[in-house]
Amino acid sequence: MPLRDDITHQGIGMTSQRTRERLLERLFEDGIRNLHVLEAMRRTPRHLFVDEALAHRAYEDTALPIGHNQTLSQPYIVARMTELLLAGGPLDKVMEVGTGSGYQTAILAQVVERIFSVERIMPLQERAKAILKEINVRNVVFRHADGNWGWPQYGPYDAILVTAAPPVVPPELLNQLADGGRLVIPVGEHQQVLTLVRRQGDQFIHEAVEPVRFVPLLAGAIHS
Repeated sequence: MPLRDDITHQGIGMTSQRTRERLLERLFEDGIRNLHVLEAMRRTPRHLFVDEALAHRAYEDTALPIGHNQTLSQPYIVARMTELLLAGGPLDKVMEVGTGSGYQTAILAQVVERIFSVERIMPLQERAKAILKEINVRNVVFRHADGNWGWPQYGPYDAILVTAAPPVVPPELLNQLADGGRLVIPVGEHQQVLTLVRRQGDQFIHEAVEPVRFVPLLAGAIHS
């Protein structure tokens, strides 16, 4: 899914392209090796997904606030989760739980065929939809709903990526994972662990990847 060149190449001041390249170098140094993921990170204008006052920090490897007690994840974590998702091979149908700013969605949109993205906070979803449309992301459909329940209507999914942390993996999400599929999700309350779950028939193999810190995956849907 190509992004608009006039959007991807516009920057914040004279150092934007240089700061983007430094971010890519750091991601590589930190172990991100999937070239498709690195290219998606290079092309995606992260500064569009934060408030203008924070745009100068957009290419730092740090999480940033996006309002509604939510955050834009650290670029390393976005890249790591995407790389884990892709490690099983090409992906057609992917569910994202937690659209948030839409930045993770934009990265995924360049490396998978179709995304079904669920967000519980309506204003965040509406802003994300507008930005993704502006940069020509067209392979995403959206649902405003409680992410704990996923989006069973279009399941099962080749992969599921969750951008908020439940205490345990929601059973409904496991049920919507296709045989052979991968679920990447942060799990835990006070201490969270990025977890890869692989489905083999009726078996779910859980692998702890690394410690992380995410906002909690909350129940219910918010309209304003």
